[in-house]
Amino acid sequence: MAKLSIKVVVAGRNYPLTIDESEKDAVERAAEDINKRIQFLKDNYAVKDVQDLLAMTALQVAVKKATPESSTNAKVDLSEPTKALTDLLELLNK
Repeated sequence: MAKLSIKVVVAGRNYPLTIDESEKDAVERAAEDINKRIQFLKDNYAVKDVQDLLAMTALQVAVKKATPESSTNAKVDLSEPTKALTDLLELLNK
């Protein structure tokens, strides 16, 4: 699979990524979804700190992923998204 270098903007910051070509649309949609959620939180709550907004967004995404839409109680592995968000927060703190 061909690799692709792209830049995505999350919470107003640019992040260069190297991804498989097939992942491009999903990565761009995910960044757009995160930015929309952050903007919603900014507009509706008295939270201005970017790290707090990212943490709140991460919690929303994790809950959405952990809540199966069907009636089954399937468990969702959140270790990879959690690591990605932790890495992102570390970058923001630098």
